[in-house]
Amino acid sequence: MAHTSNTISLCLLIVQLFFMLPAKTNAKIPAIIVFGDSSVDSGNNNHIQTIARSNFMPYGRDFAGGRPTGRFSNGRITTDFISEAAGLKQIVPAYLDPAYNMSDFAVGVSFASAGTGYDNATADVLGVIPLWKQVEYYKEYQKKLRAYLGDTKANEVISEALYATSLGTNDFLENYYTMPQRRSQYTIDQFQTFLVGIAKNFVTNLYNLGARKISLGGLPPMGCMPLERTRNMGNGNECMESYNLVAVNFNEKLNGLVMELNKELPYIQVVLSNPYEPMLQMIKNPSSYGFEVASIACCATGLFEMGYACDRFNLFTCKDANKYIFWDAFHPTERTDRIIADHVVKTALSKFLA
Repeated sequence: MAHTSNTISLCLLIVQLFFMLPAKTNAKIPAIIVFGDSSVDSGNNNHIQTIARSNFMPYGRDFAGGRPTGRFSNGRITTDFISEAAGLKQIVPAYLDPAYNMSDFAVGVSFASAGTGYDNATADVLGVIPLWKQVEYYKEYQKKLRAYLGDTKANEVISEALYATSLGTNDFLENYYTMPQRRSQYTIDQFQTFLVGIAKNFVTNLYNLGARKISLGGLPPMGCMPLERTRNMGNGNECMESYNLVAVNFNEKLNGLVMELNKELPYIQVVLSNPYEPMLQMIKNPSSYGFEVASIACCATGLFEMGYACDRFNLFTCKDANKYIFWDAFHPTERTDRIIADHVVKTALSKFLA
């Protein structure tokens, strides 16, 4: 009988300690929930049929344990750093990764898929997870969260969590400027308005599902990606200013949407996390940030390679990614992402994380 009593006491103690854990982390938010593209995909594409993958070396070579995870980086990505800054875990796991379960996902989860965009047609290009499907996964996640935490605790997590989104670049570079369908339907300005309409519906859907703290990610200076500079041979491989202008215009439209949503939806807090200016400053003045190379990437020749073209056997890959702003021809290095995350944590996200 004494043995049974001790066992019950021990179980009660473990339960008490479990519920005390969040308080001990000093977390500013209970969870970070992520939607988007390769900028925030932590490995979902490893588990679908697509060529848009990075679960092989040298990707992940600077990640803990030196292992590829499916992040399009040499290490961690922005949302990992935001999670850490919020007092949560150091990484945000991919929802489709069977190595993780609800104890992990309850404090951080990514539904993002490399190659996707606001437009369903963008996801179709490489057969990746469209935004609507990411929302369906989130609904499934909510059910699992309620079963795991109970309704009251789960509802608290849902309403207090930070919802971080990052997408849009592929809608322009992979879709509008590459495939003929949308160009035949829309001018570039009309296409931006079309995407902003999708973004509004997306945020409204999240709001109706209980989300209240939402960060919309702005576009980076996409004309300065090594891939676009390589294509700009006629102008000495400088940044494609026309693409940068599109990014600026789209970010302005997103900012207008943020103000509109904050007026229309009671108790919502939407912010624009805009990487454009800090990224452009790094590219213009790399040495001020401790970088040596801004125009080409670390992986392979650094001119056009990403994904499978960026493989472990390429002799051109740089030795020290910390000297480079870009890891592959499309994606920043871990160090760049850390600087961007630090910027948005101190600016747009400060109201949630202070």
